[in-house]
Amino acid sequence: MKKKIELIKTIQLVLFILIVAAGLYLVFSNDELYQLIGSNPAVKALSGLLWLIAVLSFLFILWDFASFSSLKKDYSELDYAVYNDHIAGIANRFSCDTMIEKYLDKPLPDTVGCIMVDLINIRQINEKHGYLAGNEAIQAFSNILHTASLGLCFVGRNGGNKFMALFENCTEEKLNAFKQRVADTVESYNQADGNHTLQYSCGLAFREGAAVQTINQLIALADRRVRQNNA
Repeated sequence: MKKKIELIKTIQLVLFILIVAAGLYLVFSNDELYQLIGSNPAVKALSGLLWLIAVLSFLFILWDFASFSSLKKDYSELDYAVYNDHIAGIANRFSCDTMIEKYLDKPLPDTVGCIMVDLINIRQINEKHGYLAGNEAIQAFSNILHTASLGLCFVGRNGGNKFMALFENCTEEKLNAFKQRVADTVESYNQADGNHTLQYSCGLAFREGAAVQTINQLIALADRRVRQNNA
């Protein structure tokens, strides 16, 4: 809908410019008409009124473009607020649910894999350094996951200290590449001065056979394996 409105406004502006250009060419290429406008007060007044209408029309078209650009910005900000976690800065629970819904009520493809990730020391950071430090840790860890996911998978915050990485064209190599990227970046982050140490745990589910038939079972299995690794 937004693209259609933008196209209509663009066509309107192009047609307006063409009509005005044709009018100017007609006036300045016809000496008799040009002299008539200059010598006849009634024709001059009518011509002036027409050009005033043309200028006002042009200004209104520009105003429409400015309003539409502002509206697109508002829509973009609204989309960001709906689909992104305001603390983590990555996809939120709603976005995760949207990804999951693509595979609901249908057999699970064997090309879909999942890694659930818990930031397991966030409570300790909150208790020792305060919730502001905890939010900063969540942001930092979210950035690490987002960077690690590029070209590999979808990643989002699934609530609290839980994150979900969903691989739609999954292979063992992609799963291992994601885990290694996260491990390497977290290690570098923890070694930097001034950073709170990040501790996390992963649970992986991929090609589980008859035991996993749906997307919910896949995610639940990955989540159970996170808890097992935390135990």
